[in-house]
Amino acid sequence: MRDTRIASDWFAESRIRVRYAETDQMGVAYYANYLVWFEVGRSQYCNDCGFSYRDMERDSGLFLIVAEAHCRYRNPARYEDELLVRTRISELTRRTLRFSYEIEKGEGVSVAAGETLHVLINSAGRPSSMPDRYLAFLRRDKTAVKGG
Repeated sequence: MRDTRIASDWFAESRIRVRYAETDQMGVAYYANYLVWFEVGRSQYCNDCGFSYRDMERDSGLFLIVAEAHCRYRNPARYEDELLVRTRISELTRRTLRFSYEIEKGEGVSVAAGETLHVLINSAGRPSSMPDRYLAFLRRDKTAVKGG
């Protein structure tokens, strides 16, 4: 049976200020930087859940690789804009994890939205199952985490 429990409507927030090096000649953020900002959001999400990627990799020998990435650009981000990245889990199975992102600036102006799909693999590159401890972290199940 495929477990597609969603972690809820809970989300993590990250703040980013667009740096000059992230812009083109017109002062607009280069499109690939949005994927980097998604990564900032993912890392913050995991940290807010109680663990870091690095710790999971070290403790379990497992890695979350990006299998798909999608970004819909709505309004340009410009040099020195302060951005708010909201990250949540939209799908969670034992082997895959889908993050959803919303990036805003100013008074709630939507800059971009997107998703990344991650597959859990071992050091040999084979698909693996998420350890219960990290599933509990991602589901924000504090009782299961304390017991694990």
